Amino acid sequence: MKRVGVWDSGVGGLSVLRALLDELPEVQFVYVADGAFAPYGGHSADTIIARALGITQALIDASELDAMVVACNTATAGAIDALRARHDRLPVVGVEPALRPAAQSTRTGHVGVLATRGTLTSPRYAGLLARMEAAYPHVRFTSQACEGLADAIEQDDLPQIQRLCEVGWRSLGQQSPGSAPIDQLVLGCTHYPFARPQLEGLCGPGVHLIDPAEAVARQTRNVLGLPAPGPVVSPRTAPVEWLDTGHAFNLARAARRWITPDAQVRVLPI
Repeated sequence: MKRVGVWDSGVGGLSVLRALLDELPEVQFVYVADGAFAPYGGHSADTIIARALGITQALIDASELDAMVVACNTATAGAIDALRARHDRLPVVGVEPALRPAAQSTRTGHVGVLATRGTLTSPRYAGLLARMEAAYPHVRFTSQACEGLADAIEQDDLPQIQRLCEVGWRSLGQQSPGSAPIDQLVLGCTHYPFARPQLEGLCGPGVHLIDPAEAVARQTRNVLGLPAPGPVVSPRTAPVEWLDTGHAFNLARAARRWITPDAQVRVLPI
C-alpha cells in the first residue's frame, strides 16, 4: 500500500486532504499539522525550510514515504525547492494559487487573489504571477494578503473569520477602483476554503471561488503512478494517521468536524 505524507502549518491542509481521500481511497495518508509553529505567515523562509526538512525526515524515519504533499501555500512558496533538493528521490507535490484556471475562466477579465503575506511576497509567487500576466495579458490580477485569517480558522473563531474576510474582500476592491468587477476569486491559502461560506456571502453569486485541492489530488495520483479511478468509487481501505507537533486539540477538533469523527491525534515531537 502506498503511503503519503501530507504536511501543513495547521488545519488548513485538511482542505487538500479531503480531495486526496476522494481521489485516492487505496492510499494510506499521514497528516502532520505543525501546530508548534503555526501559523507560518510570520516565520522566515529559513524557519519554514527547517520545519519542512525536519518533519519529512521524521516521517521517512518512521516508515518510508512514497510521496509528500506540501498542503500549504506559504510552505510551498518558501520550502518546496529545498525539500526536493534534499529528497531528490521522493516525489513532492506542492500547492500554489490557481491563477491559470482563474484566468481561463474569467468573463470580466479581473481575477482576485487572497493569500498570506508569506505567499504573496515570495519569489515563487512573483514568478507565477509574471508568467500568468504574460500568458493572459487581457487579465488583471489583484492580490491581497489576509493577515490573521489562517490563525482565526485554526482557532475556529467565527466572528474573527467573518471580520477578516470582510477586510480582505473590501481591500481587493479598494485596490482597483474603476476596474471591471472581480468574477474569479483564488483562495491562495489552504485554510481559506474553510471560510468559503463567509466569502461567498460577501462576494455574491457572480464570483466563483477557486480552490486548487482537486488538482493537487490528481497530481499526487500521477506521481504515484496509480491508474485513474474507475466509475465505481472504492471504499477507503486505510485509516489516516494524525500527527501534530504542538498541542493536538485544534487538529483533533478540525479533523473530527471536516474529515472523520473518530480522528485520534498523536504528538510528533519535532
